[in-house]
Amino acid sequence: MNEVDVLIVGAGLSGIGAAHRLQQERPRDTYAILEQRAAIGGTWDLFRYPGVRSDSDMFTLAYPFKPWRGEKSLADGESIRTYIRDTAREAGIDRHIHYDTKVVGADWDSRTQRWTVRTSRGEWRARFVYLCAGYYSYDRGYQPDFPGLADYAGTFVHPQAWPEDLDYTGRRVVVIGSGATAVTLVPAMAETAGHVTMLQRSPSYLTALPARDGLADALRRRLPAGLAHRIVRAKNIAISQGFYQLARRWPKLVRGALRKMALRFLDEKAVDQHFTPSYEPWDQRLCVVPGADFYKSLESGAASVVTDHIDTFTEKGIRLTSGEELEADIVVSATGLRMLPLGGLTLSVDGEPVTLGDTFSYRGLMLSGVPNLAYCIGYTNASWTLRADLSSRYVTRLLTHLEKHGYGSAAPTAPASKERRPLLDLTSGYVQRSIEAFPHQGTSAPWQVQQNYVVDLLQMSRADLARDMTFAPVHSMQEA
Repeated sequence: MNEVDVLIVGAGLSGIGAAHRLQQERPRDTYAILEQRAAIGGTWDLFRYPGVRSDSDMFTLAYPFKPWRGEKSLADGESIRTYIRDTAREAGIDRHIHYDTKVVGADWDSRTQRWTVRTSRGEWRARFVYLCAGYYSYDRGYQPDFPGLADYAGTFVHPQAWPEDLDYTGRRVVVIGSGATAVTLVPAMAETAGHVTMLQRSPSYLTALPARDGLADALRRRLPAGLAHRIVRAKNIAISQGFYQLARRWPKLVRGALRKMALRFLDEKAVDQHFTPSYEPWDQRLCVVPGADFYKSLESGAASVVTDHIDTFTEKGIRLTSGEELEADIVVSATGLRMLPLGGLTLSVDGEPVTLGDTFSYRGLMLSGVPNLAYCIGYTNASWTLRADLSSRYVTRLLTHLEKHGYGSAAPTAPASKERRPLLDLTSGYVQRSIEAFPHQGTSAPWQVQQNYVVDLLQMSRADLARDMTFAPVHSMQEA
């Protein structure tokens, strides 16, 4: 059986960042990364659909310790994948990765103060486990049971399993959905398809941002890359957090601004019908349109939007509840993710199974009653990496605290108040479908999950590591 001090699950953006922080802050610790896929990259290796890109700017999505040098602020998937691979190779992290190794369960033993982690390739033991596998299933996306789908004679695909050989040149395409994936697919496919129709049940909010950051381009011509990166990063954090707070406090003002942006490309009737959501901005994650490419594809006539419900699939396409039929050679079901807490693994503590839905999230990265285990999730209103890096730095601080005080384990003690809220406070369908299976958050610190990077930066760096935490002294091997 392999044994390490720290076992990291996932070799995506979070896992590579976690390993870098661990090497930097605790170079004597042994560690390994278990990755269920055959390559580095996580999300950015999995998704290969046309136009796949980040909807967070790269100066905040990139690591603070490795400046983003790419031209585009909103980068394509291949560029992000290359960035993650380069980071791992340059730091020697890639030598610690074990590919094609799916983690299926982890069992904590208080007697030995070790986790036994069960995988598709045998067992590992570790003093600490850090789960960096995100919160959705890599095996398959969310797929509604569309009536009549078996009758459809065309090609039906889900973006999470995009066929490499799919040729849509000159073809009629219908993209079902109105989220970030659909908004990305439509302009990318419209470049060569005969026509692309986005079919949505209800509108989503869109915001157009430049694909390149003019300030970043100017600063990088005059300043060292690291300094330029930090300045642009700080600027973008301030803007994104400021915009989010503005949307939550004065939603009418933000609704007006987003509507005005859409009216630059579309007429009032189209905006009223297809781009006026019933919810408030940031009740769901905002879709970013780089260079207004989505709006431009509609303006040019290469793409169109239909807002209606599906009655049934037919041999030639989709019949809507209005009676209209959309004929399609290809239908893309951009219907979202299937959320999966902690990568789908099961947990037990001293033989007792852990029901995640009954636990509370401690500082947004540990579970009540579960020793020596952390998980990594990002923000819903800002770049994933901002919170992921804070979590990784907290983990290294906690490990140092354990070592300094002679502790073998640390487990958050459940809060006195059992009042609880969902871990992710979004109304999006993909969240609501599965949120009860996730840990919950409490109503006050350190059990409340903030969606504010500036607040978290101040609180996490100064956090009392002993607050609401139960420690156990190191057990000697003779005792074990």
